[in-house]
Amino acid sequence: MSPRLEPLPPAPELKDLFAPFEKSLGFIPNSALIMQRKPKILQAFSQLVGAINGPEGELDRGFKRLLSHVASRAAGCRYCMAHTAGGALRFGVDEAKLAAVWDYRSSPLYSEAERAALDFALAAAAQPNDVTDEMFAGLRKHWSDGQVVEIVAVISLFGFLNRWNDTMATPLEEEPAQVGEEFLAGHGWSAGKHAR
Repeated sequence: MSPRLEPLPPAPELKDLFAPFEKSLGFIPNSALIMQRKPKILQAFSQLVGAINGPEGELDRGFKRLLSHVASRAAGCRYCMAHTAGGALRFGVDEAKLAAVWDYRSSPLYSEAERAALDFALAAAAQPNDVTDEMFAGLRKHWSDGQVVEIVAVISLFGFLNRWNDTMATPLEEEPAQVGEEFLAGHGWSAGKHAR
């Protein structure tokens, strides 16, 4: 299958918008190379990503990628699942912990606080939203208000990305495709419509 809109070569005049992606991912994602057709959207998206996933947050950047991964799996976006798994590794999540992400409820590699946040991500990414008052209260037992805002922001950002990449059939880049094959295929993942 081919993408519904081809990624374009990076426009030189947008290099400042692409630089943060290259710095955090090691490459410019095809999602941004498709989005560049509307530079204002790319600019706003880049600022939002920086505000949510930047280094100044209270949450560990690797854990944010695990939250993103669980939200993306709930939404069914294979492109984002591969990207977030690769991002988790890039930001220091141990391979064994990543491999156990779908057994987080019983894995000794996950704390009670992490389990509460991952349960929350799964419920928040469900359609319709499955978060209950009790679940929200349980999250607040482990996380500060600022951290809760970051958790919800991460999940919400991937709500946008899941829809963007699934709708565009964004082609998966080589590095996240390899991560998907190595860490996710055993749990039923395949690149599907995102295969090159």
